[in-house]
Formats: sequence, structure tokens, C-alpha cells
Amino acid sequence: MRAMVCESLGPPSSLVLRELPDPPDPGPGEIKVAIAARGVQFVDVLMVAGEYQTKPPLPFVPGGEGAGTVIAVGAGVTDFKEGDAVMTRHPPGAYAEMGTIAADAALPVPAGLSLEQAAGFRSAYTTAYHALVQRGRLQPGEVLLVHGAAGGIGLAAVHVGKILGASVIATAGSDEKLEVVSANGADHTINYNDGFRDRVKALTDGRGADVIYDPVGADVFDESMRCLNWGARLLILGFVGGRPALAKTNHLLIKGASAVGVRVGGFNEFEPETAAENLRVLAQWAGDGKIVPHVSHTFPLERAADAMQAIIDRQVIGKCVLTN
Repeated sequence: MRAMVCESLGPPSSLVLRELPDPPDPGPGEIKVAIAARGVQFVDVLMVAGEYQTKPPLPFVPGGEGAGTVIAVGAGVTDFKEGDAVMTRHPPGAYAEMGTIAADAALPVPAGLSLEQAAGFRSAYTTAYHALVQRGRLQPGEVLLVHGAAGGIGLAAVHVGKILGASVIATAGSDEKLEVVSANGADHTINYNDGFRDRVKALTDGRGADVIYDPVGADVFDESMRCLNWGARLLILGFVGGRPALAKTNHLLIKGASAVGVRVGGFNEFEPETAAENLRVLAQWAGDGKIVPHVSHTFPLERAADAMQAIIDRQVIGKCVLTN
């Protein structure tokens, strides 16, 4: 089978296309999947660069999620059969044409989703749901401010926030991105190149946001501290803006607010039953047509470096997917 392999840590261009042996037939509790599409994440960029907290031994095949068709089933597996369309979790290994994984790392593709949409579904939407429900305690009628709203986890937060009944203010760095975000349900959009505090205050009659969803950090986090309503929850999801920010605790004190870390990998590890229930809810929403993932870029598998570079350059709106 073909696979993109990280043989030395570095930029995406260091990835190489190789012919590798097919994965083994599934053992007990496993399935073998012909992978048709793979979601590309910023985590993949960090892992290939050696900058992620999980560091697989070299060489390794990147990619944490995908979608495809079951081609073999191991002993004891009753939830899947050959020919089933599934979305998959990999530890990593999705940037390949096949993979053998635990059956409980797969989920049926919800009705109405293509394999390309399903390939990027799991990580983005489980992150958004966990952040807004368990960590942010978002309530119907509250104001949700989503930064980086055109990104994978940002657009997912817009979708989930609207389903939960929030009024969503979304920020992004270009008018083109904001048009897509608006079409995906945001109530208000702000180009944050010129700042956003005054606009958020105006849209909320001076109160500020109840929940702030921030995967950007840096200056965006600093300005968000000036947008807190009383009792607000500021959710910290990452630092694509380039640096972790320092929370000014006097602002948190005055507003009775909280700065809350969100790490879905740790949540999956320490609260697996709740994490599994989250995913079941999200899959049901997708099957009901409440969630329609947006895929702005697709690349063939051999152009994985170009796909990852598109994420680095912030060209992607929603998700980027590798196909065969």
C-alpha cells in the first residue's frame, strides 16, 4: 500500500511517499479499513515537526483520523461487517491506503455525510462539543464568541454553539472566510485584524460574551480579557497565534470569570464513557442533518505536504482532506 511517511522531523516537505506492506489482518476486536479520505489537522503539522506532546518513534505514518470501508473483521466484532462505511481514529497512521485498528476506534459514517466530510468530523466536533458543554457550560441564550471561526475546530464550534441555542459572534482574519462562517450559522462576524473588543461590546449592549472559545491565544487572548461578561468562561484551546498568553487575574477577579483549559485528548483518556457519549450525540446530529461539515480543500494523498502547508498558511476554511 502507499503511505506518506515521516522519516525525519521537520516541515511538511520532509514527508515522503513510500510503498509499505499492507497492515496485518485484524485480530480479535479489530477491523481492517480501506482508507478513502483523511482529515488533515494542525496536530499533524506539529507531530511531523516534533513539536507535539505525543512523539511517535521514527519512521511513522502521520494522520489521526480518516474514513473508508471495512474490508475485514476480526473475531468477536459484531458492530461492523465488510462493506460498512466508517470514520476512524488512528494512533496515528491515517495517511495510508489501509489501516488495521480497534473496532471501538471506528464509528459508522452518519447518513448524509460523504467520506470526505466524515474524515474530518471526529476531532473537530468532539473538541468543540467538549469545550462548550463540559468545560464552558454554554446555556441557551448566552453569547458565544468564537475566535478562529474559519478553522476546523472554530467552524465546528459555530455549528455546535448554534445547536445549543447560543447567539454566536465569530471572528476570522478575512472577509472571504467570514462569508463562509456567516453562511454556516454565525449570527455576527468580525474581521479581527482591526480588533474586536468594541464590536463585541456593541453587539452585547456593553456586557461582553458569556463564553469565549479561543484556539488562537497571543494578542487575541489578551483582547478577549476585555470582552468578559460577568461569570464568563474563557476557553483555552491552543496557540496558533504564536504564543501562550498570560491571563490577567485582576480581570478574572473583577468579572467573576474563569480561564479554562480544554484538551480533548486528556478528556478521552480520563473520561472515556462521557467522551463516547459526546461522539454519539454528534453523530446523531450529523445524521439528522443538523451538522454539515465544510471541506474547503482536498488534495491527493501524495500531496500531503501541500495540504499541511495550506493549514499553516491559514488558507483552509473548515477542513482539509486527503483523498486517494
